[in-house]
Amino acid sequence: MGRDKALIPIHGVPLLQLVCGIAQSCAETVYIVTPWSERYEHLLLPDCQFIKEVSLPIGDKKLEIQENTENTLIFPAPLLPCSPAPNTHGPLVGFAQGLAQVQTDWVLLLACDLPRLRVEVLQAWAAFLDNVRDEAIAALAAHPKGWEPLCGFYRRRCLPQLLEFINQGGRSFQQWLKQYPVEVLPLPAPEMLFNCNTPEDLAVIR
Repeated sequence: MGRDKALIPIHGVPLLQLVCGIAQSCAETVYIVTPWSERYEHLLLPDCQFIKEVSLPIGDKKLEIQENTENTLIFPAPLLPCSPAPNTHGPLVGFAQGLAQVQTDWVLLLACDLPRLRVEVLQAWAAFLDNVRDEAIAALAAHPKGWEPLCGFYRRRCLPQLLEFINQGGRSFQQWLKQYPVEVLPLPAPEMLFNCNTPEDLAVIR
């Protein structure tokens, strides 16, 4: 896109603010995982909490979960500083850091570049979670190229498997999800998965 997508206005509302407002219609607590919380503190994000995303440890140290009441994800090695450039680790690592802070059985994961989200569809998905089989680690919409990993629900208990995948060098949601059962969510409005990646996409939305 050439600039921070989270701050791009859609009908006068920054994308991040738009997505957070929709998330608040589906969840009591909304977390924003980012290395750069200072960029977004000026936005109207009431009751949203920032989780500081940090880069992976230097060397061969592994990500671990600290056994305490908060189940905090810890890094037993010096951290790489986050540069002004986009995080090269990808969204999977940021998701793991956010998931370590969540206390609910399920978490709704949303990318910040989904301007066509439909609240009623997300709420219907949330109501469907009671029917998801126990062995499934996630409930996601599917498309011909695979799962839609950045708009769907994950069980919090999948964190150990996720950390194991990351510690083995994995960075792809699709590759990780191939290893475990995933429940398919109905998608009555496929256009809600449209993500804004390029200036051409932005022109379509506007």
